[in-house]
Amino acid sequence: MPLNLEKIVNNSRSAFEEKADPVKKNRVLKKFANLLLRNKKKIFKENYKDIKVAKNNKIKENLIKRLEIDDDKIKDIIKSINQIIKIKDPTNKILDSWKRPNGLVIKKVTVPIGVIAVIYESRPNVTSDVASLCFKSGNSVILRGGSEAFNTNKIISNLFRKSLKVCGVNQNYVQFISSKNRKIVDILLSKMKGKIDLVIPRGGKSLVKKVDDLSTIPYIGHLEGICHTYIDKKAKLEMAINVLENAKMRNTSICGATETVLFHKSIAKKFINPVLKNLQKKGCNIYGDRSTKKIFKGKVFLANNKSWSKEYLSSNISSKVVNDIYEAVSHINKFGTMHTDAIITADKKTANYFLKNIKSSIGIHNSSTQFADGGEFGFGAEVGISTNNLPPRGPVGLGQLVSYKYELYGDGQIRK
Repeated sequence: MPLNLEKIVNNSRSAFEEKADPVKKNRVLKKFANLLLRNKKKIFKENYKDIKVAKNNKIKENLIKRLEIDDDKIKDIIKSINQIIKIKDPTNKILDSWKRPNGLVIKKVTVPIGVIAVIYESRPNVTSDVASLCFKSGNSVILRGGSEAFNTNKIISNLFRKSLKVCGVNQNYVQFISSKNRKIVDILLSKMKGKIDLVIPRGGKSLVKKVDDLSTIPYIGHLEGICHTYIDKKAKLEMAINVLENAKMRNTSICGATETVLFHKSIAKKFINPVLKNLQKKGCNIYGDRSTKKIFKGKVFLANNKSWSKEYLSSNISSKVVNDIYEAVSHINKFGTMHTDAIITADKKTANYFLKNIKSSIGIHNSSTQFADGGEFGFGAEVGISTNNLPPRGPVGLGQLVSYKYELYGDGQIRK
């Protein structure tokens, strides 16, 4: 076991035990935002190193775009930090309280989780988001970012550590694993039970599968984002066109992008051509069932059973015609991944049935699946999306990074 990893974990525990009050937490975050702005040229310089390596390694263009940081992205990062500052501290919050007949007062109070390890993909903004959320929720965090963004992640995490130090807080609240050795992740997952309290994987299928296979530590996350948009018989055509375009094409590489569109059979002939033609004009490939292929006048690749389980993360979409709302829900519950699924309909009763019966962690009526995001929920940011059956579910922001305990207050009571 590498000594440096054990030291990182021990330092993280020591920092967590020192605690920081809400005023000091916000002071640190304000300082961090200021340091990001003042050091943006240094961040760009480190980011350029990562981009250069990525291009030399012939990484796909859409992944390089995720990696890039410019003025607008710095502004977005700072905006997220400022939103987190405005949100009330989620710790030491009384969730419930009651008095027993014997005079005992019982309070249910929120507490931090502890030491959190976050393993994530090559999006440098995640370093800032995760560090800010974990710190404000009272947790110490160990960051293991994607190797493609190594230099960018390192300078951002160092700026957070600097803000902690300047504000008189243990800088080991936030630590970055400055090694690209993948074996460290294996050791972190399999050998740190009892030292790390929670693992959050934020990345592709292979990463989450590794965590699922190796981790001896509880974790939250999702394996895939196979999201659906169901266009009901009572849908409005213009809304269906606009919403599906956004749900699929706004950003094809995120887990909240719609991967399958379902059409009610009674509106299929009227809706399929305008809805799918609009996507095709934007560069989207259509994989349709036999009904879609028969109706659609554009190019269609014939879908098969594998298509319904496909997370494209690109400009491709699967299309299927279903008999009714019941078949739509059944299809989603069979092939979906409990991430995010939407219905387009003017019928509130049908919408209510859909939202109550899909297994998804996020159900949406008359809107885009791309709202599956902590920032859009008003959380400031997120450390990821959870599709676990047990809580937390959906976007994991400040309010989901705490647990709770019971505090009992008496005046000498003894149990008979």
